[in-house]
Amino acid sequence: MRRTTFVTAAAGLAGALVLASCGGGAPADSGVVTFWDTSGPGESPVFDRIAQECAAEGGYRVRTEVVAFDLALNNFKTAAQGGQGPDVFRAEVAWVPQLAQLGYVVDLTDTELGRDTDDFLATPLGSTRFQDRTYGVPQVTDSLALFYNKRKLADAGVEPPKTWDEVKAAAAKLGGEKTLFLNNDAYYALPFIYGAGGDLVDAPAKKIVVNSAENVAALETAKGLLDAKAATTALDPVNSYGNMQAAFSAGEVAMVINGPWSVTDYLKGEAFADAADLGIAPVPGETAGKGSAPVGGHDYVIRQGTAARDSAVELVACMSSAESQARIAEELGLLPTRKSAYEVAGVKGNPVVSAFRQVVDAAHARPWIPEGAELFEPLKIAYADVLAGKKDARAALDEVAEVYRNRVVEDYAIG
Repeated sequence: MRRTTFVTAAAGLAGALVLASCGGGAPADSGVVTFWDTSGPGESPVFDRIAQECAAEGGYRVRTEVVAFDLALNNFKTAAQGGQGPDVFRAEVAWVPQLAQLGYVVDLTDTELGRDTDDFLATPLGSTRFQDRTYGVPQVTDSLALFYNKRKLADAGVEPPKTWDEVKAAAAKLGGEKTLFLNNDAYYALPFIYGAGGDLVDAPAKKIVVNSAENVAALETAKGLLDAKAATTALDPVNSYGNMQAAFSAGEVAMVINGPWSVTDYLKGEAFADAADLGIAPVPGETAGKGSAPVGGHDYVIRQGTAARDSAVELVACMSSAESQARIAEELGLLPTRKSAYEVAGVKGNPVVSAFRQVVDAAHARPWIPEGAELFEPLKIAYADVLAGKKDARAALDEVAEVYRNRVVEDYAIG
């Protein structure tokens, strides 16, 4: 799950076309599959190359359009509402139930894509389901882990911390606030929340639990790291992620919490000129071994009403195959969603993928509900306010619960 905003950019390869306007793209044609790729410039050329090879093998054509991630969902909904848009869409996992509820994507349950699911990891596969039907195919998965500067920790005689208290203890040796950078975005609050036994909503019970005692304690733990001078954060939420990336890449902080997509950026940084200095471990928890991180990632979906349905099914089957997933893992360090892909020698030998496998196995599933993507913006504001000392955790989360009830999941009760 990408945590930065991308701008629309040309894939730079034959067959790639930049999206120029909302709902853009040529009309669907049974011999041409239009694929909207929501990845970034470092990843899209690889996805396009695999798509073109799949098309050549299958006897159809693919037009890849690279779409800005932060515009993609609204663009797709606008286009699909008018019977237009791509044939295949790379959707963030939280978007799939929403698109299924709206009737904008194909029910794949009775297709080869819906039947060939035994090889997929259970939690990413869960993101493709809505009301016991299948509407997507898992492309890549992700989660959050503790990234650390091996050289800094070794020089200080510090082991990668397994608990938040160990982070505080390590601060005396790692430069106080330079120990850990906390990104104040909502997704990065989830390791604290899940690690404390909390959640945002209880979907089966239709209850809002974001302001539970567990979650209050979780955000107090995060704020406690700042108060103890064991961590730092950015006061400006807009630039928090970029500040975190820059600080860790330059060696200004010893640790951050981030996902596998960030590795390419880190290895370009001065602190990791020697890639062996980059360490990855599970996120800390309240107690050792009890850390828990969220599941992110992307799924392929097929637009309802496409004239290229058969070719679109073939494309998704090919791009989500174990072979394609292994190539993506080897070339980009992104995490496969197929179990068998992890057994490929080149994937086993990838240190990032290997390190994240244990993280993904223990990751906490997010609520796979149509409103899932809308749960983050209110939490983002609250988490940033708590870390900045503007509000205490109880007051901030009570406000989030009210927003959820009034605007997001109006049929849920605060529980």
